[in-house]
Amino acid sequence: MTAEPQKIYVAGHRGMVGSAIVRTLAAQGQTQIVTSTHAELDLTNQAAVQAFFEAEKPSQVYLAAAKVGGIHANNTFPAEFIYQNLMVQANVIEAAFRNGVQKLLFLGSSCIYPRMAPQPMAESSLLTGPLEPTNEPYAIAKIAGIKLCESYNRQYGASHGVDYRSVMPTNLYGPGDNYHPENSHVIPALIRRFHEAKLSNSPSVTIWGSGTPKREFLYVDDMAAACVFVMNLPKVTLDAHTQPMQSHINVGFGDDVSIKELALAVGNTVGYQGDIDFDTNKPDGAPRKLMDSGRLNALGWQAQVGLEQGLVQAYQDFLNSSFRA
Repeated sequence: MTAEPQKIYVAGHRGMVGSAIVRTLAAQGQTQIVTSTHAELDLTNQAAVQAFFEAEKPSQVYLAAAKVGGIHANNTFPAEFIYQNLMVQANVIEAAFRNGVQKLLFLGSSCIYPRMAPQPMAESSLLTGPLEPTNEPYAIAKIAGIKLCESYNRQYGASHGVDYRSVMPTNLYGPGDNYHPENSHVIPALIRRFHEAKLSNSPSVTIWGSGTPKREFLYVDDMAAACVFVMNLPKVTLDAHTQPMQSHINVGFGDDVSIKELALAVGNTVGYQGDIDFDTNKPDGAPRKLMDSGRLNALGWQAQVGLEQGLVQAYQDFLNSSFRA
């Protein structure tokens, strides 16, 4: 079903998720998609964001803009991660409210959940225990984003029709990913390593850890489809599955794979013929990180792109990217 055309602002449209949301909206016939680069609009500048909203007057906002990075970046620049993300979220949400935007979708992160949250991680785990120390500042900012949305709903829902929603994605991969040799996540890192090993005819590739930890991965276009789905749910339907102060919704694939299974799948996708070794002297990290997506599934949404199909499309994106060897 094609949605009615609206003026929709996608903040963070150059990122992996934001660009996928733009693709999804365009495929659904939305022709009035507003975007702005960082050079054109600094989202940490309150006055600039307010002026942008006054000029554009969007009717919907997807808030996918964020300062993101791996463990090293989060550990090295904690002040930047908490300050910039807090400012972006506060500025966009407040400007949206001041300019009559009733529908907004905020994108969080699975790192909002406690480090030792029961598996699979349910929405009810939020604020029940200590966070992972390495990315705590980023996680705190994302939790604040959820609470901003909930607070505006509670104060202005009845009087102004405000309906701001939040979704929490699991590990994402796919077109627009970062394939940097040091700063990428596990799937793009493995794609690059196996590709380079294939080109150099390396007899083996060594993976950190035992290969036994399990992780969940969601193809980014599935995430974008879930965002649009949640944004357009009737409020009465959403309210029946959430609470005013626990309104966020997990978005996951619904199943996980071991790192060993993932490595074998990536190697097969790339066409690498050598051996895969595991360095058990290196750390494994958490044994499992799986999202409980039961709330979203009950609302009628399910992921469509399996890992095998998604890896083929991700590898093609790598071959088309500037990081290709």
